Amino acid sequence: MIKHLSGDYETVEYESKRSFLLHDNYDNEAYPIHWHNAVEILMPLENHYIVNTLDTEYIIPMHDLLIIPPAELHSMPAVKGHRLILQCDNSVLADIPVFEPVMRGLVSPMLIDSNLDKGLHCLAKKTMFSIYELNSKKSELADVKIYIALINLLIAIREFKIGQTKISLDCDDVKLDEYNEKFGIVMKYIDANYMYDISLEQLADVAGYSKYHFSRIFKQYNSMSYLQYINARRTKAAELLLLEPDISVTEVAMRSGFKSLTTFNRIFKEIKHCTPTDFKKLYSKH
Repeated sequence: MIKHLSGDYETVEYESKRSFLLHDNYDNEAYPIHWHNAVEILMPLENHYIVNTLDTEYIIPMHDLLIIPPAELHSMPAVKGHRLILQCDNSVLADIPVFEPVMRGLVSPMLIDSNLDKGLHCLAKKTMFSIYELNSKKSELADVKIYIALINLLIAIREFKIGQTKISLDCDDVKLDEYNEKFGIVMKYIDANYMYDISLEQLADVAGYSKYHFSRIFKQYNSMSYLQYINARRTKAAELLLLEPDISVTEVAMRSGFKSLTTFNRIFKEIKHCTPTDFKKLYSKH
């Protein structure tokens, strides 16, 4: 299934004038550690399937779904069976500003099953079968309908997460809309500036809150402190830099925004459960 792999980066080869690819996959083949700039959705049709990220093994039962965000390192061991694997070019979604609140929900792999939410699970399963059917048609509107189905699913996922956040914050819709807007701006700011020093004062000023209020609400909103969020973003950037053989660990630390190699080693190990050096050695072997 992986046709073009350069190091750990997979170049997804889309068909002409298409920005998605649907694999009707029967391969009993192991796929090595890789990442790509595509949103990937997997749904087993016969037997379960297994996906490994750096710190989690996802065992996906039949008709459940796993959504993998762009730039997420993952691998799949050889498993007999049949599954649908959808890859959609993230630039189609990420480059359109109006979709930014939707894509914000895709920060880590998400397993969708009936235990998570029966309604969301039913919609996700129905969406994949609908995309499978539309993919076989050659009408000029089939691709448009596929994108509409995918976007509706991503919207439903975002609405589910917003609902969970609303429960956590114990606030009304008006206040939740305010938090969504304010913290959306803050996260964009962190994405653009994680390689530099970012203070609590700066982030509170971006959000328009006092330091105390910002720190407290941000932690409730994201289930982690602002500092943990920044360190997670820096670690994500460091993962990809560590795959480059010509970049030293020290340079990776500096380019990712960590003030010292000691701090980088400590935080990377807390998040990824191995040192940056061990990570670099392990994946250079793969």
